[in-house]
Amino acid sequence: MKTVSLRDAIIMRVQGKSEQEIREVIEDSIGNAEVTLPGLGVLFEIIWSHSQPDIQQQLVTTLHGQLPQEAGATEA
Repeated sequence: MKTVSLRDAIIMRVQGKSEQEIREVIEDSIGNAEVTLPGLGVLFEIIWSHSQPDIQQQLVTTLHGQLPQEAGATEA
């Protein structure tokens, strides 16, 4: 019996879905239980590894702009 990795299971969950269905999976996962974070990580990994350097920089810039600038600071 072959064991399926978490990464493979997540990819299988979205494989064959329409763009709208994939969007719904992402939106349903954001802000949800922490158990969904690995799935978002796998999806981000796919986006990152297939994006041009300018898109990667845009993602980094967006993320940097949304992070607290002081250690331990969080948005209320």
